[in-house]
Amino acid sequence: MQVHRNLQQLPAFRRSVITAGTFDGVHAGHQQLIERIVQLARNSGGESVLITFEPHPRLILEPDNQHLRLLSTLEEKIKLLSRFPIDHLVVVPFHRDFATLSAQDYIREFLVGHFHPEKIVIGYNHHFGHHRDGNFELLVQMGPAAGYEVIEIPRQLVDTIEVSSTRIRIALEEGDLEQANHLLGHPYILTGLVTKGRKLGRTIGFPTANLQPFSDRKLTGKPGVYAVRVKGDDFQRDGMMNIGYRPTINGTGLTIEVNLFDFADSLYGQTLEVAWISRLRDEKKFESLEALTTQLGRDEAMARHILLG
Repeated sequence: MQVHRNLQQLPAFRRSVITAGTFDGVHAGHQQLIERIVQLARNSGGESVLITFEPHPRLILEPDNQHLRLLSTLEEKIKLLSRFPIDHLVVVPFHRDFATLSAQDYIREFLVGHFHPEKIVIGYNHHFGHHRDGNFELLVQMGPAAGYEVIEIPRQLVDTIEVSSTRIRIALEEGDLEQANHLLGHPYILTGLVTKGRKLGRTIGFPTANLQPFSDRKLTGKPGVYAVRVKGDDFQRDGMMNIGYRPTINGTGLTIEVNLFDFADSLYGQTLEVAWISRLRDEKKFESLEALTTQLGRDEAMARHILLG
């Protein structure tokens, strides 16, 4: 998959089959759409082109909405999409000027002007352009002159995509990781930078990497303890992760701490990609550090059992 971030330096796509969307989380509904785009391109001897936007359009259009949380950062999205046989991913800067394009200009200047598509795939209820005036009918109307065919995604698939995004966020916030991962079609992923913490974990036999997500809009889910698989710069390890406020030591502020099994090297300054495999329990306040340490031993045993299975 080739990734393009500059609209002025796009290659000449061959008989391109295009679709556009946020693809937040690259979940199971998105994956059905991706498979369809890829197959259409293969059938016609063309290239599949996915268009996504950065930042997420709602962050620009709803700047006062502090509750919006995302399932994937851009880099996480690119990694997830790279698992599929997509020919091209185009990352389009989303800003106020772009949002004010009329529907006709969106088609002429953006879709046709940059991508010269042979086929445009669109959802049955997809709207675009300033005031969201553009729709399937307008694309069909302008198709003959521009030389493209419009393919409408069935309502059932679009509903699946929309419902899945909402349900995944709700499931993560409620601590239902099994449901979230089922809808995603892959483990939920959180990527962040290892920063210095209080080093308390070392004193009780469970050293942790303090993880700072790369976006404050990243959905961190319900506080608790999770069994995870971790990728670093040059290693992969199983481990467990605690997300929460560390009530046993009267902690302040949300922290994300990852304990890697059978690993003692320093991780400061490294980027970790953490795949959430199973949720073990809620966060709770223990009567002492000794009680916390005992519980962490149980957590580790359970996590190892799950991850080995």
